[in-house]
Amino acid sequence: MALSKQDRRLRIRRRIRKTVSGNSAVPRLSVFRSNKDIYVQLINDEEGKTLLSVSSLKMESKGKTKVEVSYEVGKVIAEKAKEAGIEKIVFDRGGYLYHGRVKSLADGVREGGLKF
Repeated sequence: MALSKQDRRLRIRRRIRKTVSGNSAVPRLSVFRSNKDIYVQLINDEEGKTLLSVSSLKMESKGKTKVEVSYEVGKVIAEKAKEAGIEKIVFDRGGYLYHGRVKSLADGVREGGLKF
């Protein structure tokens, strides 16, 4: 029997999380994508704490595509991370394919100056 989209994504997500883990020096950038918005968090997995989070909910997105908004979210999280003294991260795409909004978000993070 074929897996549903959600089950397939969760299976991929578990496979990624086996190897990707963040700490206070190099936090994990976790991505969640809904149909309308995109959410990112910087997480310290050793303590189980979210260090920073940004979403497209409060951003001005009138007249922009979701891909363009994702790029802006990436730049904002990178800017906040720089202010908090974070230079390197590990990228957790959350089981989503690395294209479209996820790729755009990653490009925005790189443009903002974070390394991964």
